[in-house]
Amino acid sequence: MKIGIDITPIIYGRGVSRYTSNLVEVLNKRSSVEVCVFGYSLRRRQILENFIQKNKLENFSLHSLPPSIMGSLWRMGQNKVKRHLPQIELFHSWDWTQPPDQDLPLVSTIHDVSMIKFPETAHSGILRAHQRSWKILKERQAQIIAVSQASKKDIINLLGIPHYQIQVVHEALPNEFKITSQFLGEDKAEHIKDRLHLTRPYLLFVGTREPRKNLARLIEAWKPLANDYQLIVAGEKGWDKSEQIQHPNLRFLGQVNDGELIVLYAEAEVFCYPSLYEGFGLPILEAFFHGAPVVTSNVSSMPEVAGNAAELVNPESVESIRQGITTILNEPLEEQKKRLQRMIIRLQMFSWDRVADETIEVYKKAIQSRQ
Repeated sequence: MKIGIDITPIIYGRGVSRYTSNLVEVLNKRSSVEVCVFGYSLRRRQILENFIQKNKLENFSLHSLPPSIMGSLWRMGQNKVKRHLPQIELFHSWDWTQPPDQDLPLVSTIHDVSMIKFPETAHSGILRAHQRSWKILKERQAQIIAVSQASKKDIINLLGIPHYQIQVVHEALPNEFKITSQFLGEDKAEHIKDRLHLTRPYLLFVGTREPRKNLARLIEAWKPLANDYQLIVAGEKGWDKSEQIQHPNLRFLGQVNDGELIVLYAEAEVFCYPSLYEGFGLPILEAFFHGAPVVTSNVSSMPEVAGNAAELVNPESVESIRQGITTILNEPLEEQKKRLQRMIIRLQMFSWDRVADETIEVYKKAIQSRQ
């Protein structure tokens, strides 16, 4: 099976970038699949070239065009993918722009529909681009990969894409994260702890600070515990106003690198993730991997990812969030050991080999549907 994959998201860093790179890497090791990649960037083309070289990808087509220009060309029906990669049997795209190849079976991964559920968080131009793309996916009867059952329900209800076009393929922990953890070393970890001044017990929050992440309620839940535990917030600033809250034990670290994030998880008393909405909720698995007990929401995709290994709380209730945190903080040693075992079992359910197997099945379905 010869598949084309748009690797452009790799230029953007985390999130969809890591999903894309990990998917290509694992598929490229399968004898049943020949991976051909397509990408475009003007200023960050070198990132794509390095990725192709690292993975020894022989069939590729790169274009020195900004994504906005390529998107415009595709909307005008120009620069068809099949013209550059004539051997491919289908194309795997992402949910913001679609190729004009009408005769090419199409698969697209939709990670979430947060722009629809929380339109105040979306730039109007980006939202319009996604809406155009979603319309094309529906009209062309593309096979959609949703990263959770919760996300699938949202795609059906909010985008109007029928259920038979949507297959659920859960995400997995990025390989880069595991590799960084393996090679971090005790000395470097201690250096990071010193640099971040991790000298007191703390609760940890990780994520871009935006309203749906629910940081304001988490801070309110933490305040009665503030004398004994710091609250450390790691992630991009975003547009949440929580940083205006002043407290000597509330620390905003901003964006952190993988090594720093690993140490933060490993040293945390509790990882707090009371988000109102997530397409998947990858930080839950990151915390599990480093043995950090998790408090997360009982809505959206979080229960699907966390299962019985986390404390599930009502994210709209400050008291419920606080109760979840105190339950873990007061947990007897035997209960802590049982929770750790549940976390390990849960992690084993999410692997890139499984992602590859299930994605290949989606590819087969996409090709068969056009025959």
